[in-house]
Amino acid sequence: MEQPMLTGVKLPFCPGCGHGPSVKNISKALEQSGFSPLDVILVSDIGCSGLVDPLFATHTIHGLHGRSPALGMGISMGLSDPGKKVVVIQGDGGATIGLQHLLEAARRNVNMTLIVLNNLIYGMTGGQVSGLSTATFKADRKIEDHTPPFDICKLAHQAGASYVARVTSPKQFTERLTEAFRNPGFSLVEISSMCQPYGAGKMHDLECWVEDDVTLKNRREKIEIRRRKTASLFSKSEIINPEFDANAVTRTGVLIAGSAGGGVQAAARLLAGAGILSGLHSTMKGE
Repeated sequence: MEQPMLTGVKLPFCPGCGHGPSVKNISKALEQSGFSPLDVILVSDIGCSGLVDPLFATHTIHGLHGRSPALGMGISMGLSDPGKKVVVIQGDGGATIGLQHLLEAARRNVNMTLIVLNNLIYGMTGGQVSGLSTATFKADRKIEDHTPPFDICKLAHQAGASYVARVTSPKQFTERLTEAFRNPGFSLVEISSMCQPYGAGKMHDLECWVEDDVTLKNRREKIEIRRRKTASLFSKSEIINPEFDANAVTRTGVLIAGSAGGGVQAAARLLAGAGILSGLHSTMKGE
């Protein structure tokens, strides 16, 4: 049996949130495109969209707000295996904050797929409008902001993305995402998403507030990466060889806390190093 794309962890979203169906359709589209979990490198952003990390059984990287496309671009350009797929997930807030990163990836036509979960607001911080909040949404909510929104699909298309789509109905999510995942080069899918507390609580409202669905294509070849041989970063790293045999048989996590941070980090490094000396697979994460 093939390993499922999702871990089975309970969805962390509010009841009725549109991000839940999006996650399930992303998983389904990846599987239909022939990818296994370890073929996929998923980069997430900050915000509600950034809660997807534990849901996928793929490689995952949690980025900074708006900077996830830049991380995805770097990963894609550094990959030597064409069978891997880089998928970046961010919200409309992140897309606004890091717009230049998004456009640069589209301009270079880097081989990756960016999914923008657009619920028209900053959901995690109280429902403030974003650069993708439409004029009709703001007018109906009596929000006194007459600044025109970005059309992220047109911007990405004009920047050079080889495939762009906006989709509102969950019935079409899998089809559009599959097309994007199979596209060579940069693809962007803007998924209109409901937000019960602050955005659209009903599908009818969402359909009235979002821009029309669209599919745009540019005939372009994906970027060709010129590679050169350089010394490995590990060549200058200290190699720690095991000197002891540990009797640990189960995975163990240790949380070290304290004031300031320098001493905490040093203690964590000592503990991680001791684990490696004991023949264990040891990792350290600053939180």
